[in-house]
Amino acid sequence: MNAPDARRPLPAPLLEGLRRVLGERLSTGASVLAQHGRDESAFAPMAPDAVAFPNSTEEVAVIARLCHAHDVPMIPYGVGSSVEGHVLALKGGVSIDLAQMNRIVEVHADDLDVVVEAGVTRKQLDAELKGTGLFFPLDPGADASFGGMTATRASGTNAVRYGTMRENVLALTVVLADGTALKTGTRARKSSAGYDLTRLFVGSEGTLGIVTEVTLRLHPQPEAVSAATCQFPTVREAVETVIQTIQLGVPIARCELLDAASIRAINRHSRLGLEETPMLFFEFHGSPSAVAEQAETVQAIAADHGGTGFEWSATPEERTRLWTARHNCYFACLNLRPNARVVSTDVCVPLSRLADCIAATEADVQASGLPIILLGHVGDGNFHLGINVDPAAHGEMERAEDLNRRLVSRAIEMGGTSTGEHGIGMGKLEFLEAEHGAAAVATMRAIKRALDPKGLMNPGKVIPA
Repeated sequence: MNAPDARRPLPAPLLEGLRRVLGERLSTGASVLAQHGRDESAFAPMAPDAVAFPNSTEEVAVIARLCHAHDVPMIPYGVGSSVEGHVLALKGGVSIDLAQMNRIVEVHADDLDVVVEAGVTRKQLDAELKGTGLFFPLDPGADASFGGMTATRASGTNAVRYGTMRENVLALTVVLADGTALKTGTRARKSSAGYDLTRLFVGSEGTLGIVTEVTLRLHPQPEAVSAATCQFPTVREAVETVIQTIQLGVPIARCELLDAASIRAINRHSRLGLEETPMLFFEFHGSPSAVAEQAETVQAIAADHGGTGFEWSATPEERTRLWTARHNCYFACLNLRPNARVVSTDVCVPLSRLADCIAATEADVQASGLPIILLGHVGDGNFHLGINVDPAAHGEMERAEDLNRRLVSRAIEMGGTSTGEHGIGMGKLEFLEAEHGAAAVATMRAIKRALDPKGLMNPGKVIPA
């Protein structure tokens, strides 16, 4: 990894070529570089040497050809909301900001799909779909772009019912390291024609190519939606409620766990008055009778596990307030102390091991002495820690890193994964071989070499050196 002061300056012919294509949409200004050299992770900022703002796949291809010719790294950039250092310019180079590629190309309402450019954000698509009776269900919290969501194989609170980006991306347009543009897949709902290149690029974190266009599945708006909260004496009893609910086949749309520390944090940040005890947030989708039946079943299961205070949020305004507070947990954790950063980590385990994994993690959290929140999309076995650290305080970052290692090792030993939705980035490189084995990592490395032999696409991410 090159230190920022050891980088060679960008070649003059490269800058001249980029300026001919982009004009003022190429920036080397200090503030723009600084913005593109950090994300929501706790890693130190690492700025690129220039930032390009293309507005078409053709321009991205020209940028890639120029960078490839001069052996200059390329870092695709969405909105910078990732938490594992995905957009940091470890070796300098050109950050390719796709924000201006924000056109919704085609909505095919009859076919339940939509084609969007990579810079379109989740809330922008929501606004476009109003009145169509359709929606895109994945909600990772941040108003992320679909290029970034595709690159990190994002999911979020609705994944327990609607799946992740893996299940909801039909096709892509991708620009490779040498500037070759290709399309993967079609709008057909299934295909057995050739290698599944779409799934290869979903989750590749910008290390194999630059996603410029995404074809997404849409879903019908449910006839009825209702949300509820329920309190529990302990996190384990809340998790056991979730396990039984899923095993019984109750088709809940969202099921979120928040520990007592999370509730305290969001009460303070979002000015709520929730009981500061472990809680589950539920959401039910379907017909009015189906929603009522689901809720009654879950309420009975919760009661068997000590759940109390089952309360409804029936109006859209109440539901929005509840889920907005949940999505703001990161910022609530950040505001626990001044001058703090949040080390955010996640794992995912088989549902039958979830209670044990969380119980062991709670013991580690107590022993760490750090302010930490535990929350998660527990309906699919995925949970997160938000570890509040003061980077200037002696030993705090080391304690956070040790806690993360113990959590990830535990999840892998239980047949789980080092990350359910955050991605590998640079933060979880060390765990990839432990999870997948040397042969699988060697295969990944071979794919990387085949598509990016010069190692220019987002270097230092996903594949260990």
